[in-house]
Amino acid sequence: MYNPENHIYVIFGASGDLTKRKLVPALYALFVQKMLPEKFVLLGVSRSDFSDDEFRNRMKEAIIKYKEIDDESQIDKFVKKLFYTPISFDDEIHYKNLLNKIKSLREEFGTNGNTIFYLSTPPNVYGIIPQRLTSVGLNKQDDGWKRLIIEKPFGYDLESAIKLKDLLLKDWTEEQIYRIDHYLGKETVQNLLVTRFSNGIFEPLWNRNYIHHIEITSAESIGVEKRGGYYESSGALRDMVQNHLLQVVGLTAMEPPSSLEASAIRNEILKVFQSLRPFKKDEIKNNTIRGQYTSSKIKGEVVKGYRQEEGVNPESQTETYAALKFYIDNWRWGGVPFYIRTGKRLPTRVTEVVIHFKETPHFLFAKHQMNNSCNMLIIRIQPDEGILLKFGMKTPGAGFEVQNVNMDFHYSDLTNQRIPPAYERLLHDTMKGDSTLFARTDEVLEAWKFLTPVLECWKNDKNVPLLGYPAGTWGPEHADDLIEGDGRHWHYPCKNLADDGVYCEL
Repeated sequence: MYNPENHIYVIFGASGDLTKRKLVPALYALFVQKMLPEKFVLLGVSRSDFSDDEFRNRMKEAIIKYKEIDDESQIDKFVKKLFYTPISFDDEIHYKNLLNKIKSLREEFGTNGNTIFYLSTPPNVYGIIPQRLTSVGLNKQDDGWKRLIIEKPFGYDLESAIKLKDLLLKDWTEEQIYRIDHYLGKETVQNLLVTRFSNGIFEPLWNRNYIHHIEITSAESIGVEKRGGYYESSGALRDMVQNHLLQVVGLTAMEPPSSLEASAIRNEILKVFQSLRPFKKDEIKNNTIRGQYTSSKIKGEVVKGYRQEEGVNPESQTETYAALKFYIDNWRWGGVPFYIRTGKRLPTRVTEVVIHFKETPHFLFAKHQMNNSCNMLIIRIQPDEGILLKFGMKTPGAGFEVQNVNMDFHYSDLTNQRIPPAYERLLHDTMKGDSTLFARTDEVLEAWKFLTPVLECWKNDKNVPLLGYPAGTWGPEHADDLIEGDGRHWHYPCKNLADDGVYCEL
């Protein structure tokens, strides 16, 4: 396994939830697997006033509580590499102190100038911190590389994304910036590339001649929990569609890259985004659905509606469900509808890509529910990760009655392989300088450009309804109306890959 160069990993917002739950447990897992450099230091930075020992104790508890790997024997050795310094994100004096702290750690541990800055902070300081780092020269690469890791969201809309882009690229190069999307760190998302481009049985069929439509679902069974304040300013479209789901669309629809180099893969994803057919104002009402979950009873327990959640406006117009139908205007996908949906308080937590192949031109055999029983390839991203192929077989007995059967592969069948969690893979990639699974500036701007008409229409057009749906159901009552063709509907997945049906989780 390739070990990264020696460096210091600086996490801004080190007292926050993401650092405890994901980042430090992931770094510990890399340490146990000997995938960190020989000389490695983690410096936590945030407003809280901790000593080094207090920070280490908190992180030790986090590693045990949110463990990514079973081996706990090396925790004490790992936390000796952890240090902490308090900071006010907008105070230039504090950045001089930060520079001095980093210099002293470099001298003590011999890490040279290589440094990663991870912004696990509220988005409103994404522009401030890089500017302050620049003011003390921490963006300069004459003594070693410097990298900036930014969590989503990258901007609130197209205008703010362009402003943030201009601010960052004033002092940092595109190669230094890594926009992290944990969805792209999932093994099964990456497996989209392998499924398509390493199998001669799939790639020849992966086009408008053989595919009827494609749907991508990301469903969550939980509500907004205690994130009501954040979600009010975001909504499902900004929170999930603009980044996660459109990136999955890019991987599903892209042309074969010329190589596995990061730039080659990202170039092909960008071409997909540039080919997205723009929404016309008068088309949005018929090609999008937005919804908001209402109070319901699930398994005998009363569940709050979105407007009753903590931090939510009692008259909120924020969507917790979003579904879109759109087209990719290029040679491969001309005329093939793509459907994406995401929502809170749906029956189960699941993310999957469903490829619906066209029906045979002539039906020789009796089929039930003809339109929805044609061949499907289901790529399950989470949970019960794997691949499922649905096809027709003869029912035993007289006649030629056809029924659908499943051929499935589950990642859990690879019992001797540990599947690294998304953040573990992505953090290691940032250390190696591998930007393949990170969104580039031009991709992000194209995604915002595509969704801006929808955001504006939903905000300003009173004729586009916000539909209620009871918590624990598959969204608004008319969600199936979005799917083209008589009798067609969304694929209703279950927690288990090989099961499906509207009621399986209820």
